[in-house]
Amino acid sequence: MARQADPFDLMIFARVVEAGSFSLAAERLGLPKSTVSRRISALEAGLGERLVQRTTRKLVLTEMGQRILTSAEQIVHEVEIVTALAEDSQVTPSGRLRVSMPSDLASITFAPMLARFAESYPAVQLELDLSPDYVDVLADSFDLAIRIGGEALGMRLTTRHLLDIGIGLYASPAYIAAFGEPDMPQSLARHSMLVLHTGGEAASWRLERGAQVAAVDMSGRRVSANSYDLLLKLASAGAGIAALPDIFVRSRVASGELKRVLPDWQLPPAMARAVFPSRKLMPRKTRVFLDDLLDFLKPKPLRALKDDSTLR
Repeated sequence: MARQADPFDLMIFARVVEAGSFSLAAERLGLPKSTVSRRISALEAGLGERLVQRTTRKLVLTEMGQRILTSAEQIVHEVEIVTALAEDSQVTPSGRLRVSMPSDLASITFAPMLARFAESYPAVQLELDLSPDYVDVLADSFDLAIRIGGEALGMRLTTRHLLDIGIGLYASPAYIAAFGEPDMPQSLARHSMLVLHTGGEAASWRLERGAQVAAVDMSGRRVSANSYDLLLKLASAGAGIAALPDIFVRSRVASGELKRVLPDWQLPPAMARAVFPSRKLMPRKTRVFLDDLLDFLKPKPLRALKDDSTLR
């Protein structure tokens, strides 16, 4: 009874027939001639039929060889199609790219980068998930997620550090003109404070200046929200002093809409990381997205920030 034929052996058989000799086929395949000969012999043994008659001048197909040649050539054709698709995907990124990231980070900071990526890679269908909860990268089939914080990850995920996000206190010039500028952390209790809340609780401000730490009296809290975007807009409108990630306010500071208060003090920084499935070969579409992201996060000259109104 014939054994199931090995597709690789059938592909070698088709290449041997195409080349007209074992030596030339071996050269084209990048294999030793002995390997090619051994694989054809194994194919013949498995089928229980001789496929080629070897002579000193040429190869002559047997009746069985002629019958299976079309199928063997079809295997070669399909392999070539798959190889071409793989090579094309390495040159031209394409397909669906699923990315999860915090909504504020996407809308306030990354929007220009996302727009440029979509324009540069029209064959990539970028699908963004901006839900506040951490997605399961593997179970939900995400290509990449951006995480804030340093939670533990499983061994099947890989991370790439993006940046450490500094968090400072900011207010509009109009607010400072009306209510004065605090000169020490203790002075904040007399000001209107705009505070982020997560999980239903407003975050306390713990300010650091080198080795010094100051716990802020939060009695001056006026507004709390679970959106940095809203706090940014409230601070720009003169509603109070907000604790905001520095990367969210760059353009507004450059334009004079916001001013850093207590510039020597800051809240503990937050780490931003890219998280993606662990594998040796990262898809081209994911690689170019990560590269564009890292390039976008490089420090920009002050002039560039003033001119880039899309960051607002």
